[in-house]
Amino acid sequence: MKPWQEILSLKSTKVLILIVVGLLFLGLPLFASQYVSYLMLTFFAYAVMVLGLNLLFGYTGLLSFGHAFFMAIGAYTAAFLTGKFSILYMEVILVVAVIISSILAALIGAICVRYIKIYFAMLTLAFGMLFYTFLLKFYYLTGGDEGMRVLRPYLLGFNLSEIPKMQYLTRSYYIYTLVILAILTFVMWKIVSSPFGLCLKAIRDNPEKAEYLGVSVKRYRWYAFIISGAYAAIGGALLAPAIGQVDPGLTYWTHSGTLVFMTLLGGFENFFGPLIGGVVYIFLQDKVMSLTTYWRFIFGAILAFLVIVAPGGIAGVISSLVKKEKGGE
Repeated sequence: MKPWQEILSLKSTKVLILIVVGLLFLGLPLFASQYVSYLMLTFFAYAVMVLGLNLLFGYTGLLSFGHAFFMAIGAYTAAFLTGKFSILYMEVILVVAVIISSILAALIGAICVRYIKIYFAMLTLAFGMLFYTFLLKFYYLTGGDEGMRVLRPYLLGFNLSEIPKMQYLTRSYYIYTLVILAILTFVMWKIVSSPFGLCLKAIRDNPEKAEYLGVSVKRYRWYAFIISGAYAAIGGALLAPAIGQVDPGLTYWTHSGTLVFMTLLGGFENFFGPLIGGVVYIFLQDKVMSLTTYWRFIFGAILAFLVIVAPGGIAGVISSLVKKEKGGE
């Protein structure tokens, strides 16, 4: 087989796999229980967040431990608009969440992207904890540790309040969130495959050389930070109606750690790695928590195992197995 034929064949296989997976997700509510469908719904929201985080971490080389800050921005935007302003249109909520998060990401990112490695991670952690304290202390505005209730939003202008809650979440809202995820995944794929994405990879691998070649390192990092923050806010806004109640715990540093864990579990070197890590984490956490209260200990052991034995994550292991199989043919 000629090289160009191999490339076409590989692309066709990937597209076919994506179509099959998409159809499987779309039809899941028809044959799975409502509980499984609900877990998948939460995965869709987290998948949007880790897509954004991986643009920053996997493609730009900046590890954020305060990414839950932007997720909470999206979640609280949904709570404020539905609960305090009676704005129930989900599309409006998403747009407002993106605008607010982009403005805040632009301001915070202008400071954070001046630093790298542990300094960047600690700065993002600091901003996340500042917002956590704000949500906790300004009780009359945010509800404090009790949080805020999120009302059921309209989807594409349709009021579905007559539908039972779980049916609404695992059918109508499930499909709505899946479509949003598919669109944002395609957009992110175009971003990382563009010259902009190539510049981010160059900055990750060798920022000095990228600067020498004319790439504005800080500016491109800033752009990636803003995009990443917007994705996290969209994920938070999608998650809020699913959980029905938002509280300061959403922006606590351990939640940021969860997003990082998902990314590492799936493999940040692969575009779809964080998505794989997200779905595995959601279902693994649900199973382990049902068996023991020491689930954090188990997840810590898993993280240590990944870093030592499989730093490429699940996607890296799969890729290695595929290469070995091809090499053996």
